[in-house]
Order: sequence, then structure tokens, then C-alpha cells
Amino acid sequence: MLKELVETCRSYRRFYEEYAIDEDTLRELVDLARLGASGHNLQPLKYMLSWEPAKNALIFPHLTWAAYLKGWPGPPEGERPSAYIIVLGDREIRKSFTFDQGIAAQNVLLGARDKGLGGCIIAAIKRGKLRAALEIPDRYEILCVLALGNPKEEVVLEVLEPGGDVRYWRDAEGVHHVPKRTLEEIIVD
Repeated sequence: MLKELVETCRSYRRFYEEYAIDEDTLRELVDLARLGASGHNLQPLKYMLSWEPAKNALIFPHLTWAAYLKGWPGPPEGERPSAYIIVLGDREIRKSFTFDQGIAAQNVLLGARDKGLGGCIIAAIKRGKLRAALEIPDRYEILCVLALGNPKEEVVLEVLEPGGDVRYWRDAEGVHHVPKRTLEEIIVD
């Protein structure tokens, strides 16, 4: 069951935008992040939630989507995320955030998948513009944005042959393919 959850917890980039995600669901997902590990247990992360279309529209233009899909500007209207969680590092608690945001983001995405949702961790952000659009105080470092919604795309894992290309791609039917190294390749004797 856990393996299936991890296997289906992919980076989804196209959604049924009209599918609403409410504040309570986002709060449940952030609670999963809160319960995860934190370096020195300092818990320096804070979260900004967005589920309303007007606020979502302020966030979307400041995100960059899928670097390997050259020429794809991101999901068109109607396929955009219906919610976001912006992960922030509170500099008054800690100056650097090492692995905390990765743990938190994965907990959120696993929780979203468990609810039948999907998401994508986005770190390619026009941070200055996003900060201005949402009036995010300077004490918070923008670490990543979690785009969330009801996935509109199929994501398939592929075996990465030795010497193969790690870049993900979409086929003619829009199925998103993600190459993964084999277990034998990543375990070192």
C-alpha cells in the first residue's frame, strides 16, 4: 500500500482546474508537513495557503513549469492547479533550511495523493515578483511552491536503461513518462 502511494505520487502538472480544494483540506495537508522531521527540531517552516481563484491567479504567472518540456509554458487555463501551498522559511528561527522543505513537501504530496489529488513541487519561482504579488514579509524565504489539484494527466514510470536519458517526456497522447534508475543501479556495494 505504501509502495503504491509512493509510485503514484508523481509530479503532476495538468489538473481539472474546476475541481475545488478547500481550506480545510490544505490545512490537513500542512498538518502532515508539521508532523514530519525537522533539523534540530527547530520547525522553521511556515505555509501560505491559496485555494481561491483570484489568489491562485496571482501565484501562477510567477512559476516556471517542466524544464525538460521545451516550449511548454505550463498548464493552460482550465488545467491549472486549483490550490497552492507556498513553503516559507522563517529566517527569525533559522538562517538556512537544508532538508526541511523536502521532507515537508513530500509529506504534503503523499497526503494529497492519499486523498486522490496530485501535485508538483516547484522551485523555479520568480521569487521577487511572487513576494510582491502576495506581500510576503522579508523575514520569510520563499523555498518552494506546491501546486495541487485533481490530476488531468497520466504519469508513467519507465525503466531507465544504463546510459539512458533521465529527461521526462510526453508522448503523442499526452502521457507523461518519467525514467527511473533500477534498484540494482543505485545500490553501491
